[in-house]
Amino acid sequence: MFKLKATIIKDIRILLRDKVGISLMFIMPIILVVVVTSIQNSTFQLVNKNKLSIIINNSDTGQASKQLIKAINKIGMFKASQVSGDKTEQQIAEAMHQHDAMLGIIIPSNFSAKVAAKSKSVAGKALTSFGLQGDPVKNVGDVDPLTVYYNPILQDNIRLSVQGALRSALQLVESRETLRSLYFSINEKQLPESLENEMLNNKTAINEIPVSKDGTRTTPNATQHNVPAWTIFAMFFIIMSLGGSVVREKISGSFIRLKTLPTNYFVGLLSKQITYLVVTMLQAAVIFSMGIWLFPFLGLPALNLPSDVLALIIVTVVCGWCAVSYAMCVGVFAQTQEQANGFGAVSIVILASIGGLMVPSFAMQGFFKSAANLSPMHWCLQAYYTLFLEGGKLKDVINNIIPLLIITLLLQLVTFVGLKRKNLI
Repeated sequence: MFKLKATIIKDIRILLRDKVGISLMFIMPIILVVVVTSIQNSTFQLVNKNKLSIIINNSDTGQASKQLIKAINKIGMFKASQVSGDKTEQQIAEAMHQHDAMLGIIIPSNFSAKVAAKSKSVAGKALTSFGLQGDPVKNVGDVDPLTVYYNPILQDNIRLSVQGALRSALQLVESRETLRSLYFSINEKQLPESLENEMLNNKTAINEIPVSKDGTRTTPNATQHNVPAWTIFAMFFIIMSLGGSVVREKISGSFIRLKTLPTNYFVGLLSKQITYLVVTMLQAAVIFSMGIWLFPFLGLPALNLPSDVLALIIVTVVCGWCAVSYAMCVGVFAQTQEQANGFGAVSIVILASIGGLMVPSFAMQGFFKSAANLSPMHWCLQAYYTLFLEGGKLKDVINNIIPLLIITLLLQLVTFVGLKRKNLI
């Protein structure tokens, strides 16, 4: 025990001298989690607060175009402003730049006339199918399409959401006109506004309920997603310090000198693992504390810890041990400190990418979806998400902990074989 204590003190002193390594292990993840959470929180609140700016060039003077603009404003995800006069594509681009708008819409001059003609045609066909005498059915062409200009930086998922919202607004306008034409053909008088609103607004409500294992219905936020993910990233980034430390001890001959001393090399390996495991626990404690107490002051949602604290501690320990094992494995096989740092940094980014930290695993296809199971970060992330997002207990994360322990033991075995082949032990 005395030998282990002395070795741990030695490793702590070496760690404290590595100012750059400490910065990479603590300061960088803290900045990263704040920046990424802030950006993603803005994306989550796009519909409610940060509305997309849009300019509308209405070349039509009829009622249908006015109803369309009113419907677009009611959607809630747009901040609309109108520009007058017929605009060319170049003029629309300039107007978008002047208004700092992400979208531009041109409503054609014959929009209302086309919508009215199409509505009468549909109403006539409906009356004929009912066996009633309606207006003669005429072949009416489709309504001229709306022209939508968008800034190329607009992401595809947001652009598809915009398309869906505009289609809903168009459908509302066309349905309103068809309903009015049908009512007028039957009753020969205008449709009462109260009846029109009642018929058009008679929609089935949609209740969105997050599914959780503990029965709670707390809606997840950007903090719940990002803090666990980037905590894992911070844990594995100890490779920049631990991997370099192992390489330095190899080069300096520390492993060889251990053979001449009345001690065991397992003491040195165990010392490093304990020291850096404590570091990973400190990383998790610091980042979780920021999520709980600092984020509300920055205008971000606060982090809600899982109800099963014991499960959270166990998952954190297992994740930290896996990160330590990976760092030691890289350090054993690297020939120089530069190799350890370079390969370590790149491999961590790759493992994070295929593990679901940067792109959700469910969005992956083919090979990458299967490769995610090989990344230890994937199992770490799934365990944390089960606790933070699904309200799971310890029994619910066992299926994530077991693969993580298997990967950790394999890394320990590879590290041992590497030390044996290099005659370091």
